[in-house]
Amino acid sequence: YTTLFRSILSILVISAGFSAQSAFSQSSYSEMKNPQVFLRQFNEATQKLNTLTSNIIQEKNLSILSEKIITKGHLLFKKEKNLRWEYNEPFSYLVIHRDDKIFIKDEDKENQFDVHSNKMFTEINNIMIGCIRGSILKDDKNFTAVYFESASYFLVKLRPTAGLKEFLKEIWLYFDKNDYTISKLELYESSGDFTKIDFLDKKFNIPVPDEKFNFK
Repeated sequence: YTTLFRSILSILVISAGFSAQSAFSQSSYSEMKNPQVFLRQFNEATQKLNTLTSNIIQEKNLSILSEKIITKGHLLFKKEKNLRWEYNEPFSYLVIHRDDKIFIKDEDKENQFDVHSNKMFTEINNIMIGCIRGSILKDDKNFTAVYFESASYFLVKLRPTAGLKEFLKEIWLYFDKNDYTISKLELYESSGDFTKIDFLDKKFNIPVPDEKFNFK
């Protein structure tokens, strides 16, 4: 399942690359003094999130390539477990997560999986939904967390302690201080490769048809 895992993993991370002078510059962050306050307020905010739509831009950095791979697409999320990741530039790639099923369409090839059919699928499922809903922050069984903040963002650095640690070194999640929704995600693989995500033009709690999560 390693190839499939890396395929789904690449779906998780999407970003327009920011320079060292960007709003996400690490020099502007300090360690959070009281993470429990942040977690309480974050939980209250995510309870109110029923739907989320966003444009996404991915920057994939591979150690074997000198150039970054940029892909663009769109994200749809609907409570509780409905998630649609779709790339449309420069290629077509679609992943739909509905309840406990994952559907993948790569150009003309289609595959469907039960997330409980394999432990790795279950862990990928927890990351996919957890990064959007924020439930991954509560998963102290599989991750250790360190909390930071800047003037505009909260930053949570997660390090896998089991399961995916063979592939993943760290996950960095950036949340907007105004609404506690995810603004950027960075995923660092144990191989040295990394992918970044930027979530653009986010819209909250607007109607999202159930048909968007149909597999056909």
